[in-house]
Amino acid sequence: MIDVIVAGGGPTGLMLAAELRLHDVSTLVLEKDAEPAKYVRSLGLHARSVEVMDQRGLLERFLAHGRKHPVGGFFAGIPKPAPDRLDTAHPYVLAIPQTTTERLLFEHAAEAGADIRRGHEVAGLSQDEDGVTVELADGTRLRSRYLVGCDGGRSTVRKLLGVGFPGEPAKVETLLGEMEATEDPATIAAIVADVRRTELRFGLGPLGDGVYRVVVPAEGVAPDRAVPPVLEEVRRRLRAVAGTDFGVHSPRWLSRFGDATRLAERYRAGRVLLAGDAAHIHPPAGGQGLNLGIQDAFNLGWKLAAEVGGWAPEGLLDSYQAERRPVAADVLDNTRAQMELMSTEPGPQAVRRLVARLMDFEEVNRYLVEQNTAIGVRYDFGGGHELLGRRMRDVRLKRGRLYGLTHAGRGLLLDQTGRLSVAGWADRVDHVADVSEELDVPAVLLRPDGHVAWAGEDQRDLLGRLPTWFGAATG
Repeated sequence: MIDVIVAGGGPTGLMLAAELRLHDVSTLVLEKDAEPAKYVRSLGLHARSVEVMDQRGLLERFLAHGRKHPVGGFFAGIPKPAPDRLDTAHPYVLAIPQTTTERLLFEHAAEAGADIRRGHEVAGLSQDEDGVTVELADGTRLRSRYLVGCDGGRSTVRKLLGVGFPGEPAKVETLLGEMEATEDPATIAAIVADVRRTELRFGLGPLGDGVYRVVVPAEGVAPDRAVPPVLEEVRRRLRAVAGTDFGVHSPRWLSRFGDATRLAERYRAGRVLLAGDAAHIHPPAGGQGLNLGIQDAFNLGWKLAAEVGGWAPEGLLDSYQAERRPVAADVLDNTRAQMELMSTEPGPQAVRRLVARLMDFEEVNRYLVEQNTAIGVRYDFGGGHELLGRRMRDVRLKRGRLYGLTHAGRGLLLDQTGRLSVAGWADRVDHVADVSEELDVPAVLLRPDGHVAWAGEDQRDLLGRLPTWFGAATG
């Protein structure tokens, strides 16, 4: 029997597979598409996702293929600079195409030992107290202890489970594609700058060799967004919005996306779980979707591995929904707000001007940036130290960096006192006695996802917290 089957080989599914393999969980990824997608929906990783890559030793791979940009101006496209001294060692957006992100995560998961099969579509499932039976479109049946649906907004796994997906349908639609343009580049840039003063869902970004990434509002909402637009539709909308079609021709690919906003009623049904777009969809405002899915996987991976490994404390796997569903709900709300602020109607434009003035207050600007980049996420672990529930930023130690100690995906006690012990949990938690001028607490216990589970210096207090996240002591 396979330990975990992951339905969906996008960034969420591949990140999850790699996280599971860190704990020797046998993992099979089933991706229905025979070839990787050629279109580029997401264009970057926010600070928290950059941290995730750093925590697993992947950052240099990503930096080699991306470009760093300031984090300011991402909330509804309002041009404000980033606040000073963000709580991260990576205060930037890493511009990197989704196709490259998927390729790098595919390589990472494969290197970790995940079995990744393309052209295999999930068509049915049933579960009992011992596991899940997965039926593929070709009639093949597979058996696993758990199944995770990472298969996108139209998730087959979610539909087969009968999990509700309430929310709002798309009200507006946007056309997207890559194509060549014959118009002079300077003219294109000038027209785009002028149009974007009022229409933020518009743009032509140069990709080189006369090819542009084109984004333009659609006339209405298509009955089936899975059916891509044709070039003439793009040309017609460019003329309507910008007064010219820029001589676009020879599209590499064309697609469409809407602003539907939905959140799964639950993230778990027995031995089947949902992650990424299978659990939540929202408008692309602020570029949060891919990042939210990667962070779902980062939260779920070690918890599911603990269940498979037999050491998970009661309620650990259910904490995945308890922690991640509220984060998704917040993202849905902030993207709803951003879409309103991007409307060309007089009322939303008046609110946009007010929000822009409020963002001149450093506290407001900081709050919105931390929300959009997810570095402000704090899980509810109850009362205690102000760090409790927050992810720990990378800090310099006397003998290296904190994130350099987290590549194996284990718990970590960073002990500046040198007096503490995790003796009963040494198979799950690393103990590092080192000091940092950037950390003003005697010791912190980090979960495998880097969130602070305990802070202090009392050994008995620590022993009381370890079983909450790492199960019973051994030996």
